[in-house]
Amino acid sequence: MSNRKVLPHGSGRLLGFAALVLVVAAGFYLAEPRFLSAQNISAVTRHMAANGLAALGLTLVVIVRKFDLSFAGTACFAAMTIGFVIAGGHGLWLAILAGLLVAALVGLVNGLAISYLRLPDIVTTIATGSIAGGLAFVYSKGRTIFQNFMGSGILDLNDARILGFSLSFVFLIALYLVAWAIMHRTRFGAGFYATGENPVAAFYSGVPVKLYTMAAFVICALTSVLAVILILAESGTADTNEGANLMMPAYAGVFLGAALMGRTSALATLSGTFLITMLLDGFSLLGIPFYYSDGVVSFILLAGVVAFDQRFRDFVASFSVFLTTSPSSRGSRQ
Repeated sequence: MSNRKVLPHGSGRLLGFAALVLVVAAGFYLAEPRFLSAQNISAVTRHMAANGLAALGLTLVVIVRKFDLSFAGTACFAAMTIGFVIAGGHGLWLAILAGLLVAALVGLVNGLAISYLRLPDIVTTIATGSIAGGLAFVYSKGRTIFQNFMGSGILDLNDARILGFSLSFVFLIALYLVAWAIMHRTRFGAGFYATGENPVAAFYSGVPVKLYTMAAFVICALTSVLAVILILAESGTADTNEGANLMMPAYAGVFLGAALMGRTSALATLSGTFLITMLLDGFSLLGIPFYYSDGVVSFILLAGVVAFDQRFRDFVASFSVFLTTSPSSRGSRQ
C-alpha cells in the first residue's frame, strides 16, 4: 500500500484558484502599486458585495438549468421603489420591504410562467425585465430621486464597518455561508441540484420540481434587491439605471466560478465574483476605459460558458487521455 498522501477532493482546484488570484494581484501590483493598498483592498471588498449578492440568486437559477435575464431590470424597479418610499418620508425598513415585495412579484411571475406554463425562460425573463425596467420610470418620470436620502440611514450601510471590513462585505460572506450550508447540508438545497440534473427523476423521487424552479427565480429577484440596496447606499440617490450593470458581472462570476471549481455552487460563485471584481477594480485603477474592461469581462463570461459546457469538458477529457496514452497502447487497442 502506498504511503503517499492524497489531497482532499477539490483542493487542487482551490490551490489553482489561489495561484490565479496571486498571479492577477502580482500583475496589477507591478503595474500600479496602489492595487494592494489597504484603501484599494477595502474598495474591492465593497464592490464585490453588490456583484456577489446579485450572483448568489443567479446561482440557483443556473443550478436548475435556467437563465434569468430580468434581474437587472428588476433591480432598477426595486431601486426606484425604495427611493420613492424614502422620498415620501417613510422609514428605511419600510422602503426596503417595498423593494423586496415588487422584486418578489417579478420573480414570482417568472417562476409561474416558466415552471408551470412552460414558457421559454430566456424570452420570458427578457420580457419581464423590460417591463420592470419600464416601471422604474413611473415614479419620477425618469428623474433621479434624492429627497430624504441623507437622513434615512441608508448611507450608513455604506460607511459602517465590522472588524475593519465594510458591513456590506461581512453581510455578503455571512449570506454565502448560510447559502453553502443550505445547498450542501440540507434536503432543500439538494432539491435544487436534483431539479437541474434530472427533473424527471427528481419528480418521481418526490421533489416538487416546478416549485423549486419558481423558488430559484424568486430568490434571484430578491438577491438583486439586496445588491441594489448597497448601490443606493454608495450613490446616495435612486436612478432608473441603478442595477443595470449587475447582469454581466453576475453571470461572469457564476460561470467563471463553475469553470474554476468544476460545478456551480455558492463557493464557486463567490470565487468567480472575487476574481471578476479584482479585474474590474484593477482596470479602473489603471485608468483603462470601461468599454475595454467590459470587453474583458464579456470574454471571461464566454470562456466560462464554454468551459462549463459538458461537451467541451468531455472533449478535453478525451483529448487528454489520448495524449497521455502511449502509442503502443493505442495500437494494441485498434
